[in-house]
Amino acid sequence: MRDGDESAASAALLRWYDGAARVMPWRIGPAERAAGARPDPYRVWLSEVMLQQTTVAAVRGYFRAFTERWPSVEALAAAEDGDVMAEWAGLGYYARARNLLKCARAVAAEHGGRFPETEAGLRALPGIGPYTAAAVAAIAFDRPAVVVDGNVERVVARLWAVEAPLPGAKPRLTELAGRITPAARPGDHAQAMMDLGATICTPRKPACALCPLAGFCAGRMIAETLPRKAPKPEKPTRRGFAYVAVGPAGEVLLERRPEKGLLGGTLGFPGSDWTETPAPRPPFAADWRAAPAAVRHTFTHFHLELQVMVAEPAAPPPGATPRAGFRPADLPTLMRKVWDAAQGALSSQAE
Repeated sequence: MRDGDESAASAALLRWYDGAARVMPWRIGPAERAAGARPDPYRVWLSEVMLQQTTVAAVRGYFRAFTERWPSVEALAAAEDGDVMAEWAGLGYYARARNLLKCARAVAAEHGGRFPETEAGLRALPGIGPYTAAAVAAIAFDRPAVVVDGNVERVVARLWAVEAPLPGAKPRLTELAGRITPAARPGDHAQAMMDLGATICTPRKPACALCPLAGFCAGRMIAETLPRKAPKPEKPTRRGFAYVAVGPAGEVLLERRPEKGLLGGTLGFPGSDWTETPAPRPPFAADWRAAPAAVRHTFTHFHLELQVMVAEPAAPPPGATPRAGFRPADLPTLMRKVWDAAQGALSSQAE
């Protein structure tokens, strides 16, 4: 993009968004905004937290379930930790759920249930970083904040033909995104940039012929190669043991993981450390036997292989959850895989 074209490009983008905005359960569309409707900051904040490192398709159902069960930040603040973690199960990156509760309780207790309207005020809340603060300030309160997610990085890298690789290019892309952010309608602009990246300026085979910014795009001829990314190191593989014990009446031994660390605060099965050479660590003495198949799961920084061990003791394991209180759907994805793997070695199954 040439210097001086920023205002014209921003106007073209908003004209496109007025007719092409995606319909989202947390969004107030441009027509509704023009008619005077304003977004609910709680719903904007909740959606932005859920959408971090997660797709829109995956989030829709979780968002509806959360807002039906906890329709306001005060309702969420009063929720039990275990209930929120169970509702979050399967969405991943569980630190987000823990921070969600901390933030909701801070807003309810310290701000009377009202989110601060400025980036600085939002950044002061627990669990809110630069991106979320900018997104909520812009979308919920129409503050001229610079909102940069992965979609926006891609659009900006192509508009200005930035060939420096990510993540090193992030500061430059944020600075350029600020140039095209208008003082008027910054919330619509932020969502328009996201929509453009998600539907037109896609990672592969971008639809440049349909793009409202094609005439401003310096990287159009090399768009599919941008943004460049530095090579990622190969992920190591860690291993471990997971122990599934089912009592005579279907009682299942579960534990809540420590608040800090992977899957923090979630329910799961007892297990060993996850290392290259793990040592077995059964929770109690029993006739443990290996399930037919190991469980494989990938986290952000490593692959994990778990050997699933099962036992069916004659008496309920100490602290086991009764059959009626056990719902596999409340478990995070990894632990659901462990449960599924255990079924082939269990003669009596909990429901």
